[in-house]
Amino acid sequence: MSKKISVAVALVGMCALSVFLLSCGSSSSRPSGVLYVLTQGTTDQGTPGIGFNVSSFAIDLNDGNLSLINSNASTCPAASSTDNAPCGAPLDILLDPTGATAFVLNQGVPCVQQGTQCVSGSASPVAPTIYPYTVNSDGSLSAPGSALYWTCPSGSATPCTPQNGAYPDTAVAMVRDAAGQFLFVIDQGSYPPPGYPTPSQTNPSCPHVPTSATDVCPSISVFAIQPSLTLESGSPFYLSKIPTALSAITFTPSSPAGSPAQELLFVTNNEDICSQNCIFPSPHNDNAVSVYSVSSAGVLTEQPNSPYAIAAANPISVLAVNTNPAGEDTGGLFVYVGNQGATVGALNPFQVCWLQNANCSQQDVAGHLMVPLATCPLLSCDIPPSSVGQNPVAMLVDPTNNFLYVASEGSNQVFAFLINRTAGTLTALSPPNQPTGSQPVSMAMHPNVNSAGQALYNYNTSGQFLYTSNTVSSNITGFTLSTTSGSMSSPTTTVAPAAPSGMAAH
Repeated sequence: MSKKISVAVALVGMCALSVFLLSCGSSSSRPSGVLYVLTQGTTDQGTPGIGFNVSSFAIDLNDGNLSLINSNASTCPAASSTDNAPCGAPLDILLDPTGATAFVLNQGVPCVQQGTQCVSGSASPVAPTIYPYTVNSDGSLSAPGSALYWTCPSGSATPCTPQNGAYPDTAVAMVRDAAGQFLFVIDQGSYPPPGYPTPSQTNPSCPHVPTSATDVCPSISVFAIQPSLTLESGSPFYLSKIPTALSAITFTPSSPAGSPAQELLFVTNNEDICSQNCIFPSPHNDNAVSVYSVSSAGVLTEQPNSPYAIAAANPISVLAVNTNPAGEDTGGLFVYVGNQGATVGALNPFQVCWLQNANCSQQDVAGHLMVPLATCPLLSCDIPPSSVGQNPVAMLVDPTNNFLYVASEGSNQVFAFLINRTAGTLTALSPPNQPTGSQPVSMAMHPNVNSAGQALYNYNTSGQFLYTSNTVSSNITGFTLSTTSGSMSSPTTTVAPAAPSGMAAH
């Protein structure tokens, strides 16, 4: 993290953007493909922070090669210090469905307290933030808009700002739904967590509304994206478990006829914040997936059988996939959970009851029952997990929901699978994996086909493109994906500003 990487190499060939632009340097035209990459930079002692920006790259849609547009969009308007970026490390970036607005999630700077002293983080802890950006005509980003805070206790003064009681916390990740209606954020809360080490009346366990900067429970927050990013009623939704990842999915039941679309949110958890009856060494239900329905107003309701125990330690990623073609029920709803593993990670496959049939009763459908994929009702028939490299931190699927890709941080690889659209089972592609740079932490895909597999562009392209941000080697690995077989080929490497993290493509 301390190595300073020059971006001079990436600046070479700026005017080659004329492949995409009507004229070099024009602000009235825009690349056909753009990749946005967050950089966490370095904060050496005695050296101002380097990074904490968003870099914009033009994507050559013939071969997937990247050309740097600029790295001028800061993820935090305040100046960096020798200790921390004042907003905390930038984690995730996403775009609205039109690609006109970008949102950046900053981790915040929590105070890890020992007695009355901060032993980690900052002596002046700050709450996590989301900053909005306007996407300019050349694909670059505007200066950040006003910060959005959300860690104020429910019912506190509005808007939520540091002056109105936004508590320090640790943001983990964010995701939006396919329609761009809602944005979801998970937070890990204060550290040590409330109720640690022993819950009591004066030191209660979670969930509860926070009472101080060192008594903040983990949470999920739901934001409406349009017309502007606003916190929905009922958020933050406080939790009893520390969340690690999340995935949202929307589906429309085929019966009864005319049923409205429904939305579910899946959240992995890897640590309980105990109540009195689960104090160590009693068993904890901490390696689990929680499932929530999302109302049209953005209100979360945990489903009756949630949380679901995972038969492996440390779930760190999750992806929900709807393989049903539009207007049909020939596929299913499947959930893939990535577990860290001691030496080798794994993907655990599940299916969700969304349609009444021989395997799902009306009650199962009403509760969106989530069960392991199996070939028969017996536990011995459960389909075994698929092996991936250590720390499978990120997953995504192509637009057709045929192919699943997994970035394994500890193994410096991307794994690829074919999804059986009816059964949800996974089959490794050939080759089953490809190497990346050091410590990939995020992925983004620029598709050249739509959900029906139809080409999006009128000229020939060799495929669609997958990118990983490699935080230790400070570069981006790119692959061409076959639109028919899903295979990864033609790897490329692009120098990035130091410690790249979250990515988004459009």
